[in-house]
Amino acid sequence: MIIWIASYPKSGNTWVRSLLSSYLYSKDGIFNFDLLNNIKQFPNRKFFEYFLTDFSDIKKVSEYWIAAQDRINLLNEKSVFLKTHSALCTFEKRAFTNKINTQAVIHVVRDPRNVITSLGHHFSENIKGAYKFMNTREMLITQSEWGGDNFGIATVIGSWSEHYKSWKNLNFAPMITIRYEDLLADTENTFIKIIEFLSKITDIKMDKKKIINSINSCSFENLSKKEDTEGFNEQAKSKKDKNKLKFFYLGKKNNWENLLDQNIEKSLRESFGKEMKELNYI
Repeated sequence: MIIWIASYPKSGNTWVRSLLSSYLYSKDGIFNFDLLNNIKQFPNRKFFEYFLTDFSDIKKVSEYWIAAQDRINLLNEKSVFLKTHSALCTFEKRAFTNKINTQAVIHVVRDPRNVITSLGHHFSENIKGAYKFMNTREMLITQSEWGGDNFGIATVIGSWSEHYKSWKNLNFAPMITIRYEDLLADTENTFIKIIEFLSKITDIKMDKKKIINSINSCSFENLSKKEDTEGFNEQAKSKKDKNKLKFFYLGKKNNWENLLDQNIEKSLRESFGKEMKELNYI
């Protein structure tokens, strides 16, 4: 069955995915980019090519959300980890996933005041454009408008608050919610919480040495350096000049208090205040 790593874009999904891929799919916990291939994105062309050829039409894609997941689980005896930025939505009476296909969820969240700067950089948007993106309830991202060459396929995102609430209200599978800020402040103990959660529903065992190796090799500094020397196929391209944009961009330097205009910060609190309070961001 599927274990989802679910998050709004630019909220730490790739970091969690890197930590887990190094821990689960290497002998010693030492990370390399190839390990990420063990945790693919969904929806993704690979999973839908059996069903359709038009990957830009959300109506057609949504028809096969469940069928694609059924097929994934049919072809895999063990748990399958998948990354998704999709909201846990229902589109034209078609659910994104269900109890039959979902074993568990790792829900990664991040303060929207820090999401907005990363989002703007990744999608070549100014802050006002990024704010509009985050506040659009009907937000849909497609390769042609938002994604790079390796972007998945048409995906329902929703606004930041709608996305958070959709996964928060999951009621058919166990879930752990991980704040990006906690992972940043105390990587070891937060990652141990994830492994402990998984150990209760899978045969994954706790290996302290491997955890430390995974954490060290997946530090922001190391990932950023590897991106510079090896490249990273999930980099987006600038809308201005089509050059690849840095994926591991600011790390700890992405602090809204130093980067964000006061009016935008106020607008974010007004738009997402209830959810931000729930998550202890304000």
